[in-house]
Amino acid sequence: MNKKYEYSGQLLLLEDVLNLGQKGDLVQAKPGFIRNFLLPKGKALLADKRTVRMQNRLKEERAKQALLDKKESEELSAKIKDTEVGIKVKTDKEGNLYGSVTALDIVKLLEQEKIISCERRSVILSKPIKKVGTVKVELRLKEGVSTSFFLKVSSENQETLVEKQTLDKKEEAGAEVKESNLEHEKRSHQSEEEQKEDETHQMDAEKKE
Repeated sequence: MNKKYEYSGQLLLLEDVLNLGQKGDLVQAKPGFIRNFLLPKGKALLADKRTVRMQNRLKEERAKQALLDKKESEELSAKIKDTEVGIKVKTDKEGNLYGSVTALDIVKLLEQEKIISCERRSVILSKPIKKVGTVKVELRLKEGVSTSFFLKVSSENQETLVEKQTLDKKEEAGAEVKESNLEHEKRSHQSEEEQKEDETHQMDAEKKE
């Protein structure tokens, strides 16, 4: 290995590398990253006169690929946008998840449903999903193309949730009826007292006469 380039970390990228550069770029990296990842994985070559001459060709290839990637991303974006994808999860009776739905779960779901194959970093979630319901999920595709879809999170024990919701509604309705009856009794009691009071006044008036 040429020690000059080993120490300088000067590289010619053979393909895009996240947070480092694009295909055809001359970049620098830490020696350990070069030895353990970039060179063994064929992601880059140590820069010398021969590899530098490859730079223009690699950049041209990168530009052509970028056009293809952008076109593909735009087509996928149009196909995916505002569609709904469902996932069933285990929950408690309140609809809270045992765990959460993460970006990785969404990547696996999209692949299983044969919608799109993407990486975890393509899924934009502000925080993991922890309750049933419908959530809008953003996707960042190649070449900066963005799209979104709706993820419907439902419970595997949906029947139990429905039964609980029905019971809650019945209990709520029962409470309202009970409150109404109490109010009616209160008014009836007040009316009886008022009636007795009127009768007392009437009797007093008759005695005075």
